[in-house]
Amino acid sequence: MVMMNQGVAKRGFTLLELIVVIIIIGILGTLGFAQYTRVTEKGRTSEAKTILGTVRSSQEGYKQEYGSYASALGSLNVGVPTACTVTHYFSYSGDDTTGTATRCTANGKNPNFVGTAYTITITYASGSWGGSTGYY
Repeated sequence: MVMMNQGVAKRGFTLLELIVVIIIIGILGTLGFAQYTRVTEKGRTSEAKTILGTVRSSQEGYKQEYGSYASALGSLNVGVPTACTVTHYFSYSGDDTTGTATRCTANGKNPNFVGTAYTITITYASGSWGGSTGYY
């Protein structure tokens, strides 16, 4: 007569337990990737805000020296990229009342969460600077 050892517990995981764990890891990975893309895009937007701040400061300096704002960004001589470049995610344009940053969509620089370009703008009106996305 063969005796079976029934006091020893089986070791390991069932297939169902492994599938549940894999599904949970997949869901967490998806949520993490979505958050990562939003954070990277926010960081790229800070480039535009920084350069538009430079434009604003340069416009104020130009006005102090010449009595009016520069009619073109090239007049400010601050090296603002007016077309999409390898090192910038925005192209910039402006005149004596506005400065605009337009998100590049060419050469693999598509925004992570939208497929089209968007803009960030600063404006000068009634003696003060204002803008989109809470930037002043």
